[in-house]
Amino acid sequence: MTDYAPPAGLLKRLMALVYDGFLVLALWFVTTGIFVLVYPRTGLPMEDINGVTRAAPGYLKGILLPLLLVETWLFYAWFWMRGGQTLGMRAWRLQVRHYRGGPVKLWQTAARFLGACLSWGLFGAGYLVVLIAPHQTLHDRLSATATVELPKKPKGKK
Repeated sequence: MTDYAPPAGLLKRLMALVYDGFLVLALWFVTTGIFVLVYPRTGLPMEDINGVTRAAPGYLKGILLPLLLVETWLFYAWFWMRGGQTLGMRAWRLQVRHYRGGPVKLWQTAARFLGACLSWGLFGAGYLVVLIAPHQTLHDRLSATATVELPKKPKGKK
């Protein structure tokens, strides 16, 4: 894993993010479905809007949103720590590594995830930093990781 690989380009990073976005969205649907089924049995405040009973908006923001954020971080952390590739990254032959080579550590996944949230909070500017040498995004730099493009495997080899 310490072999040299060139930094990943912006387009491939964004395409891998789209692929992973579909998986994360599916996880969110499942989690939200479970939340909707379990919440009424918790005794927490409910409100009635036009005959539909639902969780109070403050509780949705205070419970469900943090739950979905932690779930998203765990999704990425799981893949980054086990091979450095999410399913979308695997499709686009990208890999996250410690910047000195080797696997990503748990603290790096947290820093990387928070950095990625910051990157999006800056209207994607944290991703555009990849266009400037050393061709790493803001969250790569903040987490001491590097996202690289893996070479194509020769035909006939697995």
